[in-house]
Amino acid sequence: MEFKEILSVLHSLLEDSKVGVLTSIDEKGYPQSRWMTPALLPRFPGRLFAVTGSAFGKVGHIRANPKVEWAFQSRTLDRVVSLKGNAFVVDEPELKVEVLEAIGPNLQVFWRINPKARDLVVLETEIEQAVLFLPLKQESHRAEASHG
Repeated sequence: MEFKEILSVLHSLLEDSKVGVLTSIDEKGYPQSRWMTPALLPRFPGRLFAVTGSAFGKVGHIRANPKVEWAFQSRTLDRVVSLKGNAFVVDEPELKVEVLEAIGPNLQVFWRINPKARDLVVLETEIEQAVLFLPLKQESHRAEASHG
């Protein structure tokens, strides 16, 4: 299975569940996972985007160690996608608007804990590897990204 095919499965998972789990590494070297609402933007193939508050711990984690992993699953647990890559903290107004347009309706909880839009930053993950696991078929498909 090709990288683009796994990202297509990811796209359908995001349309259905709207969320994934982002894992970064904290200052003591421990993994820290949290639920996020990400999006794939068509003009940036092979990249995943989310927003967060600039003061949240994950921002410092990613700046210190950009290696992250994402996990997504279907509601019925018949499809699981995991991604590995490098994340970047981006503070670009145009990109913020584009990401918010893609995921804004799904951020009700986020706005309760981070009500100031000016404090937002974008987390951009350049995907290096994608894995699709199909538990019912006991199949796993792994693909590397070809950035260039």
